Amino acid sequence: MPNGLARAALRGHRPAFAGTAVAALFAATVVSASITMMAATGADGLSPAARAALDSNGVGSMAVVMLIGSVYLSIFVIVSTMGTAVAQQHREFAMLRAIGARPRQLRRAVAVQALAAAVPSAAAGFGLGVLVARWWFAALAGHGLIPAEVRFRFTLLALPACLGVAAVTSALAGMGAAARFTWLRPARALAEAATGRRGLGLVRTPLGVLALAGGATLSAVVSTLPAEKAGQSAFLVLILFCAGVGLLGPRIVGPAAWLAARVTRPFGSSAELAMVNVTSQPRRFAAAVVPLTLVVGFGVTKIAVHTTAAYRTGSAGAPGELWLDYIGTGLYAAFAAIAAANTLAMITYERRRDLALLRVVGTAPGQLRTMAAWEALVVALTALLLGTAVALLTLAPILRTAYGSALPHLPWPIAAAIACGTLALTLLSTGIPVLTSLRRRAITAL
Repeated sequence: MPNGLARAALRGHRPAFAGTAVAALFAATVVSASITMMAATGADGLSPAARAALDSNGVGSMAVVMLIGSVYLSIFVIVSTMGTAVAQQHREFAMLRAIGARPRQLRRAVAVQALAAAVPSAAAGFGLGVLVARWWFAALAGHGLIPAEVRFRFTLLALPACLGVAAVTSALAGMGAAARFTWLRPARALAEAATGRRGLGLVRTPLGVLALAGGATLSAVVSTLPAEKAGQSAFLVLILFCAGVGLLGPRIVGPAAWLAARVTRPFGSSAELAMVNVTSQPRRFAAAVVPLTLVVGFGVTKIAVHTTAAYRTGSAGAPGELWLDYIGTGLYAAFAAIAAANTLAMITYERRRDLALLRVVGTAPGQLRTMAAWEALVVALTALLLGTAVALLTLAPILRTAYGSALPHLPWPIAAAIACGTLALTLLSTGIPVLTSLRRRAITAL
Protein backbone atom coordinates (compact mmCIF):
# COMPACT_ATOMS: atom_id res chain seq x y z
CA MET A 1 0.00 0.00 0.00
CA PRO A 2 2.68 2.64 0.85
CA ASN A 3 4.39 2.16 -2.50
CA GLY A 4 1.09 2.51 -4.32
CA LEU A 5 0.27 5.70 -2.41
CA ALA A 6 3.71 7.06 -3.19
CA ARG A 7 3.35 6.39 -6.92
CA ALA A 8 -0.08 8.00 -7.00
CA ALA A 9 1.18 11.08 -5.16
CA LEU A 10 4.19 11.46 -7.44
CA ARG A 11 1.92 11.30 -10.49
CA GLY A 12 -0.68 13.67 -9.07
CA HIS A 13 1.66 16.24 -7.50
CA ARG A 14 4.62 16.38 -9.86
CA PRO A 15 5.26 20.13 -9.45
CA ALA A 16 5.45 19.79 -5.66
CA PHE A 17 8.09 17.06 -5.78
CA ALA A 18 10.03 18.93 -8.45
CA GLY A 19 11.00 21.39 -5.70
CA THR A 20 12.39 18.59 -3.55
CA ALA A 21 14.31 17.24 -6.54
CA VAL A 22 15.85 20.66 -7.27
CA ALA A 23 16.78 21.16 -3.60
CA ALA A 24 18.40 17.72 -3.45
CA LEU A 25 20.29 18.40 -6.69
CA PHE A 26 21.69 21.67 -5.38
CA ALA A 27 22.59 20.20 -1.99
CA ALA A 28 24.32 17.19 -3.56
CA THR A 29 26.24 19.49 -5.90
CA VAL A 30 27.65 21.48 -2.99
CA VAL A 31 28.39 18.35 -0.93
CA SER A 32 30.19 16.76 -3.88
CA ALA A 33 32.17 19.93 -4.64
CA SER A 34 33.16 20.38 -0.98
CA ILE A 35 34.34 16.79 -0.52
CA THR A 36 36.22 16.87 -3.82
CA MET A 37 37.96 20.11 -2.76
CA MET A 38 38.84 18.61 0.63
CA ALA A 39 40.39 15.60 -1.13
CA ALA A 40 42.30 17.80 -3.57
CA THR A 41 43.72 20.18 -0.96
CA GLY A 42 44.28 17.55 1.72
CA ALA A 43 46.36 15.14 -0.36
CA ASP A 44 49.54 13.64 1.06
CA GLY A 45 52.93 14.41 -0.41
CA LEU A 46 52.69 18.19 -0.45
CA SER A 47 55.68 20.20 0.58
CA PRO A 48 55.61 21.96 3.98
CA ALA A 49 55.49 25.32 2.18
CA ALA A 50 52.44 24.31 0.13
CA ARG A 51 50.71 22.90 3.21
CA ALA A 52 51.41 26.09 5.15
CA ALA A 53 50.05 28.21 2.29
CA LEU A 54 46.82 26.19 2.15
CA ASP A 55 46.39 26.44 5.90
CA SER A 56 47.07 30.16 6.04
CA ASN A 57 44.60 30.86 3.23
CA GLY A 58 41.92 28.73 4.89
CA VAL A 59 41.15 26.72 1.75
CA GLY A 60 40.65 23.41 3.53
CA SER A 61 38.63 24.93 6.36
CA MET A 62 36.48 26.75 3.81
CA ALA A 63 35.60 23.43 2.17
CA VAL A 64 34.72 21.95 5.57
CA VAL A 65 32.50 24.94 6.40
CA MET A 66 30.81 24.67 3.01
CA LEU A 67 30.21 20.96 3.57
CA ILE A 68 28.70 21.44 7.02
CA GLY A 69 26.67 24.42 5.85
CA SER A 70 25.34 22.57 2.82
CA VAL A 71 24.20 19.63 4.97
CA TYR A 72 22.50 21.98 7.42
CA LEU A 73 20.86 24.05 4.70
CA SER A 74 19.80 20.99 2.73
CA ILE A 75 17.85 19.89 5.80
CA PHE A 76 16.20 23.33 6.00
CA VAL A 77 15.34 23.50 2.29
CA ILE A 78 14.20 19.89 1.86
CA VAL A 79 12.04 20.18 5.00
CA SER A 80 10.46 23.29 3.46
CA THR A 81 9.86 21.74 0.06
CA MET A 82 8.63 18.42 1.45
CA GLY A 83 6.35 20.29 3.84
CA THR A 84 4.75 22.00 0.86
CA ALA A 85 4.39 18.72 -1.02
CA VAL A 86 2.84 16.96 1.97
CA ALA A 87 0.47 19.87 2.67
CA GLN A 88 -1.04 19.39 -0.79
CA GLN A 89 -1.95 15.83 0.17
CA HIS A 90 -3.69 16.58 3.47
CA ARG A 91 -7.16 16.01 2.03
CA GLU A 92 -6.08 12.72 0.48
CA PHE A 93 -4.46 11.62 3.76
CA ALA A 94 -7.61 12.54 5.68
CA MET A 95 -9.79 10.45 3.34
CA LEU A 96 -7.37 7.51 3.59
CA ARG A 97 -7.46 7.75 7.38
CA ALA A 98 -11.24 7.78 7.23
CA ILE A 99 -11.28 4.44 5.35
CA GLY A 100 -8.81 2.77 7.67
CA ALA A 101 -5.25 3.66 6.62
CA ARG A 102 -2.83 3.60 9.53
CA PRO A 103 -0.53 6.54 10.38
CA ARG A 104 2.63 4.49 9.82
CA GLN A 105 1.44 3.53 6.33
CA LEU A 106 1.02 7.19 5.38
CA ARG A 107 4.38 8.18 6.89
CA ARG A 108 6.06 5.34 5.01
CA ALA A 109 4.39 6.46 1.78
CA VAL A 110 5.69 10.01 2.29
CA ALA A 111 9.20 8.68 2.96
CA VAL A 112 9.08 6.71 -0.30
CA GLN A 113 7.91 9.84 -2.13
CA ALA A 114 10.80 11.84 -0.69
CA LEU A 115 13.38 9.20 -1.61
CA ALA A 116 12.01 8.87 -5.14
CA ALA A 117 12.30 12.63 -5.65
CA ALA A 118 15.67 13.17 -3.95
CA VAL A 119 17.94 10.19 -4.61
CA PRO A 120 18.12 10.41 -8.44
CA SER A 121 18.79 14.14 -8.11
CA ALA A 122 21.58 13.44 -5.62
CA ALA A 123 23.26 11.09 -8.08
CA ALA A 124 23.14 13.80 -10.75
CA GLY A 125 24.39 16.35 -8.22
CA PHE A 126 27.48 14.25 -7.59
CA GLY A 127 28.60 14.61 -11.21
CA LEU A 128 27.70 18.28 -11.32
CA GLY A 129 29.59 18.86 -8.08
CA VAL A 130 32.80 17.49 -9.60
CA LEU A 131 32.54 20.10 -12.36
CA VAL A 132 31.87 22.84 -9.80
CA ALA A 133 34.87 21.68 -7.75
CA ARG A 134 37.09 21.90 -10.81
CA TRP A 135 35.93 25.49 -11.42
CA TRP A 136 36.29 26.31 -7.71
CA PHE A 137 39.83 24.92 -7.65
CA ALA A 138 40.83 26.89 -10.74
CA ALA A 139 39.32 30.11 -9.32
CA LEU A 140 41.19 29.72 -6.03
CA ALA A 141 44.42 29.03 -7.89
CA GLY A 142 43.79 32.11 -10.02
CA HIS A 143 43.47 34.23 -6.87
CA GLY A 144 46.74 32.84 -5.57
CA LEU A 145 45.13 30.86 -2.75
CA ILE A 146 46.33 27.44 -3.97
CA PRO A 147 50.04 26.83 -4.66
CA ALA A 148 51.04 25.70 -8.15
CA GLU A 149 52.23 22.27 -6.97
CA VAL A 150 48.75 21.28 -5.73
CA ARG A 151 46.85 19.38 -8.44
CA PHE A 152 43.12 18.83 -8.77
CA ARG A 153 42.13 15.22 -8.17
CA PHE A 154 38.88 13.29 -8.43
CA THR A 155 37.43 11.13 -5.62
CA LEU A 156 34.48 8.72 -5.51
CA LEU A 157 34.00 9.30 -1.78
CA ALA A 158 31.61 12.12 -2.59
CA LEU A 159 29.04 9.80 -4.21
CA PRO A 160 27.97 7.85 -1.08
CA ALA A 161 28.00 11.11 0.88
CA CYS A 162 25.64 12.75 -1.63
CA LEU A 163 23.29 9.78 -1.65
CA GLY A 164 23.38 9.47 2.13
CA VAL A 165 22.61 13.15 2.74
CA ALA A 166 19.77 13.11 0.22
CA ALA A 167 18.26 9.87 1.51
CA VAL A 168 18.42 10.73 5.20
CA THR A 169 17.34 14.38 4.97
CA SER A 170 14.50 13.76 2.51
CA ALA A 171 13.09 10.73 4.35
CA LEU A 172 13.22 12.44 7.75
CA ALA A 173 11.80 15.65 6.29
CA GLY A 174 8.92 13.78 4.68
CA MET A 175 8.01 11.80 7.77
CA GLY A 176 8.38 14.87 9.97
CA ALA A 177 6.09 16.91 7.71
CA ALA A 178 3.45 14.16 7.78
CA ALA A 179 3.80 13.18 11.45
CA ARG A 180 1.28 15.49 13.08
CA PHE A 181 -1.38 15.27 10.39
CA THR A 182 -1.35 11.49 10.18
CA TRP A 183 -2.06 11.22 13.92
CA LEU A 184 -5.17 13.41 13.80
CA ARG A 185 -8.57 11.79 14.05
CA PRO A 186 -10.08 11.35 10.56
CA ALA A 187 -12.90 13.85 11.18
CA ARG A 188 -10.51 16.54 12.43
CA ALA A 189 -8.07 15.79 9.62
CA LEU A 190 -10.83 16.33 7.04
CA ALA A 191 -11.87 19.60 8.70
CA GLU A 192 -8.28 20.88 8.87
CA ALA A 193 -7.62 19.87 5.26
CA ALA A 194 -10.61 21.95 4.18
CA THR A 195 -10.02 25.06 6.30
CA GLY A 196 -6.31 24.94 7.05
CA ARG A 197 -4.62 24.94 10.43
CA ARG A 198 -5.06 27.98 12.61
CA GLY A 199 -2.58 29.20 15.17
CA LEU A 200 1.10 28.41 15.57
CA GLY A 201 0.96 25.76 18.26
CA LEU A 202 2.03 25.64 21.89
CA VAL A 203 5.70 24.99 21.14
CA ARG A 204 6.40 27.12 18.08
CA THR A 205 5.26 30.45 19.54
CA PRO A 206 7.41 30.34 22.72
CA LEU A 207 10.43 29.17 20.73
CA GLY A 208 9.99 32.02 18.26
CA VAL A 209 9.70 34.61 21.04
CA LEU A 210 12.73 33.09 22.75
CA ALA A 211 14.79 33.26 19.53
CA LEU A 212 13.94 36.93 18.95
CA ALA A 213 14.64 37.78 22.60
CA GLY A 214 17.91 35.87 22.41
CA GLY A 215 18.91 37.76 19.28
CA ALA A 216 18.13 41.12 20.90
CA THR A 217 19.99 40.19 24.09
CA LEU A 218 23.04 38.91 22.23
CA SER A 219 23.01 42.03 20.05
CA ALA A 220 23.19 44.18 23.18
CA VAL A 221 26.04 42.05 24.55
CA VAL A 222 27.93 42.20 21.24
CA SER A 223 27.82 46.00 21.32
CA THR A 224 30.08 45.92 24.40
CA LEU A 225 32.72 43.60 22.87
CA PRO A 226 35.87 44.58 20.95
CA ALA A 227 35.39 44.97 17.20
CA GLU A 228 36.97 41.62 16.25
CA LYS A 229 34.92 39.58 18.73
CA ALA A 230 31.78 41.50 17.79
CA GLY A 231 32.24 40.54 14.14
CA GLN A 232 32.70 36.89 15.07
CA SER A 233 29.43 36.90 17.06
CA ALA A 234 27.40 38.57 14.32
CA PHE A 235 26.51 35.33 12.57
CA LEU A 236 24.87 33.93 15.70
CA VAL A 237 22.83 37.13 16.12
CA LEU A 238 21.68 36.81 12.51
CA ILE A 239 20.75 33.13 12.96
CA LEU A 240 18.69 33.89 16.08
CA PHE A 241 16.76 36.70 14.40
CA CYS A 242 16.14 34.58 11.30
CA ALA A 243 15.01 31.63 13.43
CA GLY A 244 12.59 33.89 15.28
CA VAL A 245 11.14 35.22 12.02
CA GLY A 246 10.81 31.67 10.69
CA LEU A 247 9.04 30.34 13.79
CA LEU A 248 6.71 33.32 14.14
CA GLY A 249 6.31 33.73 10.37
CA PRO A 250 2.50 34.24 10.09
CA ARG A 251 2.39 36.56 13.11
CA ILE A 252 5.14 38.76 11.71
CA VAL A 253 4.43 38.44 7.98
CA GLY A 254 0.77 39.42 8.34
CA PRO A 255 1.39 42.96 9.67
CA ALA A 256 4.45 43.43 7.46
CA ALA A 257 2.47 42.35 4.38
CA TRP A 258 -0.33 44.74 5.37
CA LEU A 259 2.21 47.57 5.53
CA ALA A 260 3.77 46.60 2.19
CA ALA A 261 0.34 46.22 0.60
CA ARG A 262 -0.45 49.88 1.35
CA VAL A 263 1.91 50.74 -1.50
CA THR A 264 -0.19 48.75 -4.01
CA ARG A 265 -3.66 49.80 -2.86
CA PRO A 266 -4.12 52.86 -5.12
CA PHE A 267 -3.35 50.92 -8.33
CA GLY A 268 -6.73 49.45 -9.22
CA SER A 269 -8.84 46.36 -8.62
CA SER A 270 -6.14 43.81 -9.49
CA ALA A 271 -3.77 45.35 -6.96
CA GLU A 272 -6.59 45.48 -4.38
CA LEU A 273 -7.38 41.79 -4.91
CA ALA A 274 -3.68 40.88 -4.59
CA MET A 275 -3.47 42.81 -1.33
CA VAL A 276 -6.50 40.96 0.06
CA ASN A 277 -5.10 37.57 -1.01
CA VAL A 278 -1.76 38.11 0.74
CA THR A 279 -3.00 39.75 3.94
CA SER A 280 -5.89 37.30 4.44
CA GLN A 281 -3.64 34.22 4.14
CA PRO A 282 -0.56 35.08 6.23
CA ARG A 283 0.24 31.45 7.09
CA ARG A 284 0.38 30.41 3.44
CA PHE A 285 2.41 33.37 2.22
CA ALA A 286 4.68 33.30 5.27
CA ALA A 287 6.09 30.03 3.94
CA ALA A 288 7.38 31.98 0.93
CA VAL A 289 8.28 35.24 2.68
CA VAL A 290 10.47 33.64 5.37
CA PRO A 291 13.07 32.12 2.96
CA LEU A 292 13.16 35.39 1.03
CA THR A 293 13.71 37.23 4.31
CA LEU A 294 16.68 34.95 4.98
CA VAL A 295 18.10 35.75 1.52
CA VAL A 296 17.79 39.50 2.03
CA GLY A 297 18.88 39.52 5.67
CA PHE A 298 21.91 37.31 5.18
CA GLY A 299 22.96 38.96 1.91
CA VAL A 300 22.66 42.53 3.17
CA THR A 301 24.51 41.69 6.39
CA LYS A 302 27.48 39.99 4.73
CA ILE A 303 27.81 42.54 1.93
CA ALA A 304 27.30 45.61 4.12
CA VAL A 305 30.08 44.53 6.48
CA HIS A 306 32.58 44.80 3.63
CA THR A 307 31.13 47.87 1.90
CA THR A 308 30.99 49.76 5.20
CA ALA A 309 34.59 48.81 5.98
CA ALA A 310 35.65 50.05 2.54
CA TYR A 311 33.70 53.29 3.04
CA ARG A 312 35.07 53.96 6.55
CA THR A 313 38.66 52.75 6.19
CA GLY A 314 39.31 52.58 2.43
CA SER A 315 39.82 48.79 2.43
CA ALA A 316 37.29 45.93 2.55
CA GLY A 317 39.99 43.30 3.20
CA ALA A 318 42.23 40.93 1.24
CA PRO A 319 40.81 40.16 -2.25
CA GLY A 320 41.22 36.39 -1.86
CA GLU A 321 39.45 36.24 1.54
CA LEU A 322 36.69 38.56 0.19
CA TRP A 323 36.15 36.17 -2.74
CA LEU A 324 35.76 33.23 -0.36
CA ASP A 325 33.28 35.17 1.78
CA TYR A 326 31.13 36.18 -1.16
CA ILE A 327 31.10 32.61 -2.49
CA GLY A 328 29.78 31.41 0.87
CA THR A 329 27.18 34.19 0.93
CA GLY A 330 26.02 33.22 -2.54
CA LEU A 331 25.70 29.58 -1.45
CA TYR A 332 23.48 30.35 1.53
CA ALA A 333 21.37 32.78 -0.50
CA ALA A 334 20.89 30.19 -3.25
CA PHE A 335 19.60 27.59 -0.78
CA ALA A 336 17.05 30.01 0.64
CA ALA A 337 16.08 31.22 -2.84
CA ILE A 338 15.31 27.64 -3.90
CA ALA A 339 13.01 27.20 -0.91
CA ALA A 340 11.26 30.52 -1.58
CA ALA A 341 10.82 29.90 -5.31
CA ASN A 342 9.42 26.43 -4.77
CA THR A 343 6.98 27.60 -2.11
CA LEU A 344 5.72 30.49 -4.23
CA ALA A 345 5.25 28.19 -7.20
CA MET A 346 3.33 25.67 -5.10
CA ILE A 347 1.10 28.37 -3.60
CA THR A 348 0.16 29.48 -7.09
CA TYR A 349 -0.28 25.89 -8.32
CA GLU A 350 -2.64 25.13 -5.41
CA ARG A 351 -4.85 28.03 -6.51
CA ARG A 352 -5.34 26.86 -10.08
CA ARG A 353 -9.02 26.04 -9.38
CA ASP A 354 -9.53 29.52 -7.91
CA LEU A 355 -8.01 31.07 -11.01
CA ALA A 356 -10.24 28.91 -13.22
CA LEU A 357 -13.32 30.00 -11.25
CA LEU A 358 -12.39 33.66 -11.70
CA ARG A 359 -12.12 33.06 -15.44
CA VAL A 360 -15.52 31.35 -15.54
CA VAL A 361 -17.20 34.36 -13.91
CA GLY A 362 -15.67 36.70 -16.47
CA THR A 363 -12.23 37.76 -15.24
CA ALA A 364 -9.90 38.32 -18.19
CA PRO A 365 -6.57 36.46 -18.33
CA GLY A 366 -4.77 39.79 -18.39
CA GLN A 367 -6.37 40.77 -15.09
CA LEU A 368 -5.24 37.51 -13.50
CA ARG A 369 -1.69 38.02 -14.71
CA THR A 370 -1.74 41.55 -13.29
CA MET A 371 -3.10 40.27 -9.98
CA ALA A 372 -0.33 37.67 -9.77
CA ALA A 373 2.28 40.34 -10.51
CA TRP A 374 0.94 42.55 -7.72
CA GLU A 375 0.98 39.58 -5.32
CA ALA A 376 4.61 38.97 -6.21
CA LEU A 377 5.35 42.65 -5.56
CA VAL A 378 3.68 42.54 -2.13
CA VAL A 379 5.60 39.37 -1.19
CA ALA A 380 8.88 40.88 -2.38
CA LEU A 381 8.31 44.15 -0.52
CA THR A 382 7.42 42.24 2.65
CA ALA A 383 10.60 40.16 2.42
CA LEU A 384 12.71 43.25 1.74
CA LEU A 385 11.14 45.03 4.72
CA LEU A 386 11.73 42.14 7.13
CA GLY A 387 15.14 41.20 5.73
CA THR A 388 16.40 44.77 5.97
CA ALA A 389 15.17 44.98 9.57
CA VAL A 390 17.02 41.75 10.45
CA ALA A 391 20.20 43.00 8.78
CA LEU A 392 20.09 46.38 10.53
CA LEU A 393 19.53 44.76 13.93
CA THR A 394 22.45 42.41 13.29
CA LEU A 395 24.82 45.06 11.96
CA ALA A 396 24.09 47.80 14.52
CA PRO A 397 26.27 46.52 17.41
CA ILE A 398 29.14 45.52 15.11
CA LEU A 399 29.31 48.84 13.29
CA ARG A 400 28.82 50.90 16.45
CA THR A 401 31.73 49.07 18.08
CA ALA A 402 33.99 49.29 15.03
CA TYR A 403 33.20 52.76 13.66
CA GLY A 404 31.11 54.57 16.26
CA SER A 405 28.01 54.58 14.05
CA ALA A 406 25.35 51.88 13.78
CA LEU A 407 24.31 52.77 10.21
CA PRO A 408 25.81 50.65 7.40
CA HIS A 409 26.97 51.97 4.06
CA LEU A 410 25.42 50.02 1.17
CA PRO A 411 26.00 51.53 -2.30
CA TRP A 412 22.74 52.07 -4.13
CA PRO A 413 23.65 49.78 -7.09
CA ILE A 414 24.04 46.86 -4.66
CA ALA A 415 20.82 47.75 -2.84
CA ALA A 416 19.00 48.01 -6.17
CA ALA A 417 20.42 44.67 -7.31
CA ILE A 418 19.18 42.95 -4.12
CA ALA A 419 15.72 44.51 -4.50
CA CYS A 420 15.47 43.69 -8.21
CA GLY A 421 16.72 40.14 -7.67
CA THR A 422 14.11 39.54 -4.95
CA LEU A 423 11.36 40.92 -7.16
CA ALA A 424 12.51 38.92 -10.19
CA LEU A 425 12.51 35.70 -8.14
CA THR A 426 8.96 36.31 -6.91
CA LEU A 427 7.69 37.30 -10.36
CA LEU A 428 9.13 34.20 -12.03
CA SER A 429 8.02 31.84 -9.29
CA THR A 430 4.48 33.23 -9.33
CA GLY A 431 4.15 34.07 -13.01
CA ILE A 432 5.19 30.78 -14.60
CA PRO A 433 2.53 28.67 -12.79
CA VAL A 434 -0.12 31.30 -13.56
CA LEU A 435 0.76 31.32 -17.27
CA THR A 436 0.70 27.51 -17.28
CA SER A 437 -2.75 27.48 -15.64
CA LEU A 438 -4.13 30.02 -18.10
CA ARG A 439 -3.21 27.76 -21.03
CA ARG A 440 -5.75 25.18 -19.88
CA ARG A 441 -9.48 25.60 -20.38
CA ALA A 442 -11.10 26.95 -17.23
CA ILE A 443 -13.80 24.28 -17.16
CA THR A 444 -11.16 21.57 -17.38
CA ALA A 445 -9.27 22.96 -14.40
CA LEU A 446 -12.51 23.10 -12.40
